[in-house]
Amino acid sequence: MFTASDVKELREKTGVGMMDCKKALTEANGDMEKAIEILREKGMATAAKKASRIAAEGIVAALIKGNVGALVEVNCETDFVAKGDAYQSFVGGIADYVVNNNVADVDALIAAKQTEIIEATAKIGEKISVRRFAKYDTADGILESYIHMGGKVGVLVEVTGADCEASRAFAHDVALQIAAAKPSYVFSSEVPQAELDKEKEILTAQALNEGKPAAIVEKMVLGRINKYYKDVCLMDQQFVKNPDISIKQYLASVNKDNGLNLAVKRFVRYEMGEGLEKRVDNFVDEVMSQIK
Repeated sequence: MFTASDVKELREKTGVGMMDCKKALTEANGDMEKAIEILREKGMATAAKKASRIAAEGIVAALIKGNVGALVEVNCETDFVAKGDAYQSFVGGIADYVVNNNVADVDALIAAKQTEIIEATAKIGEKISVRRFAKYDTADGILESYIHMGGKVGVLVEVTGADCEASRAFAHDVALQIAAAKPSYVFSSEVPQAELDKEKEILTAQALNEGKPAAIVEKMVLGRINKYYKDVCLMDQQFVKNPDISIKQYLASVNKDNGLNLAVKRFVRYEMGEGLEKRVDNFVDEVMSQIK
């Protein structure tokens, strides 16, 4: 019906264990495609069982092809799996799909890659969750990405104005800045008014609680708002490579020295697992479950 080579071939195609491959080939009477279908069906059942688990580990990955770039976050259950070649290859495939296809949103991405997600879940043995992605397509600039600590933090940034050695060096520095300093906006003008009003309200309360005279509170709040801008706005931040200047000043210097007109148009920064519920393992319960 089938040979050991067939079992080996099926294992290589699916990543499923040898015994399960042998059972699938037996059930399929040696038909390779039917066996793959059977394993997919079993993979679907496996994925369903894992659906309720917490997937708060994983990696952030980036891919740039020409003028198109993507940043994706895909979660799994353990850091051990996230560091594995099979998982990282799967996430790379997700990024590649985003770059090469028009994907409306994450639900559409999951629907398009459902089969691969099911197969990866069966192969890797953990719940896999495609959480989010960003895609940039630039017509008049360059894209730069930066992945920190093996996928714990990822950045994708678009710089407009020119494509040259100086602009690429600047874009790289900006990507490092965003990874390290965690800005939320490029310019202070982008901060939503509601967010700004809330911050002013908090700063005013803090100043009054410090016993500051009401007459000078407004000036104090203005000064503290400027500090707030330095925390959340890229252009106002101190350059991590040279804290004596701001990113705005660094950009002006690059433009002047190279006769350029560069500008940071937009960026996205993902920190793996931010906002997700983390699994809390109980060591005693885990040991007892193994004994049982």
